[in-house]
Amino acid sequence: MTARARLTWNGAAVLRGTRAGAVRGLRAGAEHVLERSRRRVPIEEGTLERSGTASVDEEALTAGVSYDTPYAVRQHENLNYRHDNGRSAKFLEGPVTEEAGTVAEIIAAQLRRSLRGR
Repeated sequence: MTARARLTWNGAAVLRGTRAGAVRGLRAGAEHVLERSRRRVPIEEGTLERSGTASVDEEALTAGVSYDTPYAVRQHENLNYRHDNGRSAKFLEGPVTEEAGTVAEIIAAQLRRSLRGR
């Protein structure tokens, strides 16, 4: 007895779903880095911390985390500034490097989810 099966490949739908999963993963990964970074942002009045944002370019499939104050870069780069305990320069660079594996897992989980159709 020979068993037969028919498979219909809907590649366009798969690609759309995978792309949507990648976008969700990038967004969640960027939000994760932002949350970790906010734990280290120097705080005087909280303006710098509140200016943090996560963004995703859906066309290019890239994500970013940024802080938008006139002094954000100076605070980030100057290693000689004094900060409260737990707060530091390189408040974004550190979490990006340290959380790279976790971000990759977050993106992978969203891609798997999209391939399962959920």
